[in-house]
Amino acid sequence: MRDPYDVLGVQKSASAAEIKKAYRQLAKKFHPDRNKDDAKAKERFAEINSAYEIVGDETKKAQFDKGEIGPDGKPRFTGFEGFGAGAGAGPTRGWRSSGGAPGGEQHFEFHFGNEAPGGRAGFEDIFTDLFGGGRRRAGPQPTRGDDVVATATVPLETVAHGGSARVILPSGRTLEVKIPAGIEDAQQIRLRGQGQTGAMGGEPGDAIVTVKVAPHPYFKLDGRDLRLELPVTVYEAALGGRIPTPTLDGKVELTIPPHSNGGRVLRLRGKGLPAAEGKIAGDLYVSLKIMLPETSSSDLGARMREWRDAHPYDPRAKMS
Repeated sequence: MRDPYDVLGVQKSASAAEIKKAYRQLAKKFHPDRNKDDAKAKERFAEINSAYEIVGDETKKAQFDKGEIGPDGKPRFTGFEGFGAGAGAGPTRGWRSSGGAPGGEQHFEFHFGNEAPGGRAGFEDIFTDLFGGGRRRAGPQPTRGDDVVATATVPLETVAHGGSARVILPSGRTLEVKIPAGIEDAQQIRLRGQGQTGAMGGEPGDAIVTVKVAPHPYFKLDGRDLRLELPVTVYEAALGGRIPTPTLDGKVELTIPPHSNGGRVLRLRGKGLPAAEGKIAGDLYVSLKIMLPETSSSDLGARMREWRDAHPYDPRAKMS
């Protein structure tokens, strides 16, 4: 293993606060939750943790600085009792002898001590600060699954009255989605728990379904309003009257004022999309479209020429 001071990028003379600061910055940078697809970052993170376990603990740091333990935290041999300059002084600091064993052998153990300030407890406190309360290990944690997206194309009548639609998710799975009455075009519906499966037992993601309204042969959707181009005869436009007009709730009688020009717009209140949560009902805007008979008529031509000669007018006079 590398020297823990080199791993954390600090000098041997660095203070405890400087070591802690360096560790926090590196742990945050290379944490697995922020580098899910980077195997090298995971290895670097483990190396950073191991280094801080040594120099972030006052006792272990002192032992490492004196050469009593190595970068991996394991004891280094520094001589037995009765040999060298320390003879007669007992085992080297941190060593404990279990006494003589059969055959003249002697057993030695290295003692790391209890939880010291700045040791394991302090190490875990740093993770609580960095990544939220309750985190005690840097190992794999349950992660939420990804959300998936899909589109549901529905008829305008379903949007108006509510219903359901079948949706195929990216996985190929088919779902029946409830379409609430009054939903708008491009509005989204979130299906909880219908997304990708979570890792390590984590909760699944959601399915986000975007509603698209299919084109209608008569109506055009304009926000929550509807627009309709209504064909009328020449005499209906000239004389006025009550004309059956389609709506999403069936036909109604629309009153056409006399002397109505083509393109005139009449409004039917509340005949657009129905009211929804936080939204009021839309309106239906009817635009008049004057239509001549589909078959030619010599009588119609004669009457139009008679009208032209008796009552000439220029509808484009204002454009001159």
